[in-house]
Amino acid sequence: MIKEKVLSKEDSKKSKSIGKLVNSDKIFQFKITLDESRPKIWRRIMVPADYSFFALHCAIQNAMGWTDSHLHAFYIQPANRPTSDMITIEFPNPEGDDLFFPRNTCDERKEKIADYFGKIVKQCGYCYDFGDNWDHTVLFERELERDYKATYPKCVAGENACPPEDCGSIWGYSDLQKIIKDPKHKEHKDMLKWLGINDPSEFNPNEFNLTDIDFEDPKKRLKEWNDGFRV
Repeated sequence: MIKEKVLSKEDSKKSKSIGKLVNSDKIFQFKITLDESRPKIWRRIMVPADYSFFALHCAIQNAMGWTDSHLHAFYIQPANRPTSDMITIEFPNPEGDDLFFPRNTCDERKEKIADYFGKIVKQCGYCYDFGDNWDHTVLFERELERDYKATYPKCVAGENACPPEDCGSIWGYSDLQKIIKDPKHKEHKDMLKWLGINDPSEFNPNEFNLTDIDFEDPKKRLKEWNDGFRV
C-alpha cells in the first residue's frame, strides 16, 4: 500500500524518450549506497537494461530493505551542465504542474535507464521519503551480457542492515542505535517497544543476508501505484 499522497506540489511533465529502443539482452550493474551511513550501507544489484526508472526504484527498494511506503525521486545532473539543468525523474504529480516552482521533471514510468547511464551520466541521486530524506548514490558500474540461466533483477553483494522506516533520517538512525544500547536513557524502553523487540541484542545494524532479498514484479507494483494515485 502507498501510505502517502503528494507531500508538496511537484512539477510533472510528459516526457519524451531521448534514446532508441534498448537491447534487452543487456544487464546493468549498479552499486546503491545510502549516503552518510557509517559503516556504509550498500547493495550491488543487476537489472535488465530495458528497465524504466520506476522498475529500478522497485529493485532498489527490495534490495535495500525499504517498504516503498513513501514518495521518491531520482536526480540526474548531466555532465558539463549548470545545476539549474538537473533532471528530476519521479512518479507524476496527480495534482498537475507547479506554475510557481517549475522543474525539469520526467515521468519515471516512461524514462529508460539505458538512455542515461553509460551515455550522459555515470551515477545519479535517489531520495526515498521526503520527510526523512534517505539519500542514496546510484552508481552505474558496468554493462553485462544477460545470463539466461539467471533471474533478474538480482542482488549479488551488500553490507549492513537497512535502517527502520520513519526513524528520522540517517542522523535519527544513529541516535536510535545509541539509545537502545543505553539502558539508562529515558527513551530506552520506548525505543525498544517501537522497534518491537525486548532486548537490544535483537537489533543488529550489521546484519545482511542475500537470501532474505525478495524482488517484486515491477509491473504489478506499478499497477498498485497507478491505482493508488488514480493516474
